[in-house]
Amino acid sequence: MSTNEWQKQFRHVYDRGVAAWHEGRRLPDRMFAGSDLAFLSSIGCTAQELFDFVDDELRYGDFDFATTLAVTAIRRDYFLNVMKGKATGRTVTMASLPAKTAAVDSIAWLPRLIVKARVKLRGEMPADLMYGCAGDRPFLRERKMDLPSFLKLAWDSGDDDRLIIDAVKKSAGLK
Repeated sequence: MSTNEWQKQFRHVYDRGVAAWHEGRRLPDRMFAGSDLAFLSSIGCTAQELFDFVDDELRYGDFDFATTLAVTAIRRDYFLNVMKGKATGRTVTMASLPAKTAAVDSIAWLPRLIVKARVKLRGEMPADLMYGCAGDRPFLRERKMDLPSFLKLAWDSGDDDRLIIDAVKKSAGLK
């Protein structure tokens, strides 16, 4: 499927999610039909992940379709090119994540966000965790970064936390 084709289809699924939300179907298992679920699965996205983006946009106005698409495009590329379209079948536990208060180089939240980005790339998000949550967004804004660029940074940095930490500090003018 070409880039244009999957993005157009994703937009249609997203728009159906927005319509479902307005109709009161505000749960991931009620928001999307079977064909939409199959499409989302083919690009490495879950109903929960798209629901979270739609729900946060409509509740808080802190997202737009372009951000959702950019994050999804990075995850899709990782899923298809690195993971060869095969899910790991694993889901991380909330208990395995660094605490929200955990810090590195005196930057609280960053250890957690690094792990969340890697979990997002691998498609191992638990239902009660969102890459791009109400903690992630202001954290990144304060450091002059955004969700897609941080996710791409996590991909490009592999397992090297120091590359991510230094990039965040540089973007924030701390280094």
